[in-house]
Amino acid sequence: MDISTRVKELTPSLTLAIDSKAKTMKAEGIDICGFGAGEPDFDTPEHIKAAAITALEEGMTKYTPSSGISELRQAISDKLLADNKLEYKPSQIIVSNGAKHSCYNAMMACIDEGDEVIVPAPYWLSYPEMVRLAGGVPVIVQTKEENSWKITAEEFENAMTPKTKMIIINSPGNPTGVVYTREELRAISEVAAEEEIYVLSDEIYEKLTYDGAEHVSIASLTPEAYDLTITINGFSKAYAMTGWRIGYLAAPEQIAQVVDSMQSHSTSNPCSFAQKGAFAALTGSQQCIADMREEYNLRREYMISRLSNLNPITAVRPQGAFYILANISKLGLKSENFADRLLSKANVAVVPGIAFGDDRTVRLSYATSMDIIKKGLDRLEEFCHTL
Repeated sequence: MDISTRVKELTPSLTLAIDSKAKTMKAEGIDICGFGAGEPDFDTPEHIKAAAITALEEGMTKYTPSSGISELRQAISDKLLADNKLEYKPSQIIVSNGAKHSCYNAMMACIDEGDEVIVPAPYWLSYPEMVRLAGGVPVIVQTKEENSWKITAEEFENAMTPKTKMIIINSPGNPTGVVYTREELRAISEVAAEEEIYVLSDEIYEKLTYDGAEHVSIASLTPEAYDLTITINGFSKAYAMTGWRIGYLAAPEQIAQVVDSMQSHSTSNPCSFAQKGAFAALTGSQQCIADMREEYNLRREYMISRLSNLNPITAVRPQGAFYILANISKLGLKSENFADRLLSKANVAVVPGIAFGDDRTVRLSYATSMDIIKKGLDRLEEFCHTL
């Protein structure tokens, strides 16, 4: 029995593989310091859980509209207008099973066989695989550390061909933690508008910014940018709701309608009672985000200060998300070899940069306790001194 070519070509997620290996070692009684998975270590806020529990108790266990319940789509519409200066009608918003699902839906709706999608590297590891699943061709554009790992409008333009259909922008970014400025996004949007290239704007980390960095939604910059952009967001990172699997996209009406139709034939609808939790997240107190962001910032400051003194490792100071991308190339090891040895010899889990398209780097997440961060960085420092 044979399987499809597109599935054969998929690369397993290295982040999940590292996390799985670390958890196996931990289950065996080994003291592991995990900097691997990109998941908040906080619990979901109580008022969000209570809303879902109430929904269950009231019998909200049936199908919902494939695009999500009306009150949640309206709340998302209100949020996008208030926070992002984006005017989307509820009919332009599709609630899906996580922001990852929303990204996949957007690509399936827009990409034809052989279309090229520009993916700046380092990238979130699922982007190229989603492009391939949609029949497209990922065109990887390696960005520069000295430019804070951000693609420039010039690099975008140089990478374009007549087959270019889409560019992916992730700001704040995973794995880099960088935030694009308004001017950088405007320049990119102008290039996209010239050739009518779609922009998939993944904004899942928008609430987690530091040092006064401004999150800007590229679709808000010009009418042309609005017409070409599919805005992706969700609840996993800002509200510590990773397991709830609720995300959404906002797009021009035609794309939204196509995604709604496609979703009706694939997943039917997002989880019913989880949508009630998401509604409570948007309409309730936002203090929970501020509290988590404050703690992340303390961890970020500590981690970057330690890494900046760990020669010859270099790291761009992140302005968003909860990751630091460390350049370990001067230690003489490729990223996977470095990560394997670090885990086996020092019991510290990091994600090799090859998973993100850059074999010179490793990703460290500070979505873990300060105690683990301190202990893990002590071990990392000792390990580097042995190389």
